[in-house]
Amino acid sequence: MVILITGASHTGKTLLAQKLLEKNKYPYLSIDHLKMGLIRSGNTSLMPEDDEALTEYLWPIVREMIKTAIENNQNLIVEGCYIPFGWRKDFDNRYLLSIKFICLAMTEKYIENSFNDIIRCEAEIESRLTDDCTVDSVKADNRYYINGFRQFAEQIVLIDSDYEKTIDNLLI
Repeated sequence: MVILITGASHTGKTLLAQKLLEKNKYPYLSIDHLKMGLIRSGNTSLMPEDDEALTEYLWPIVREMIKTAIENNQNLIVEGCYIPFGWRKDFDNRYLLSIKFICLAMTEKYIENSFNDIIRCEAEIESRLTDDCTVDSVKADNRYYINGFRQFAEQIVLIDSDYEKTIDNLLI
């Protein structure tokens, strides 16, 4: 089983991956770690803020890692925002049957009511460089993911009220 976790920034992708690792003992790949390794090693001239270009650059690598894990009957959690909206077109049914897709997004109401908690918890699992995160930027990021994945008929886990309960319900 490959568990593919994506979604907007600050939604808890890394927290969910960590909880799944602890519960199921599945290894996990952080696409952000792969990104930074390639950037810091000089294997790309892309910068951390080049989101679209990074998705195009990283996805072919991640996609083939997923296929390799499935072909070898290995479990893997893959977590990050560099998963294209139309990711399913890159896999035939024998792969898709072994992939569980999770997209996390927050409703605007939740962001408005919980913004201070969102910022307070942003570095709960890994250190995060301070960014210029605002209520409006978090809303825009979440709308981007919701609209993009809905265009491809993907299910989205909407965080609307009880964050912990929503995340705990995803622990398989």
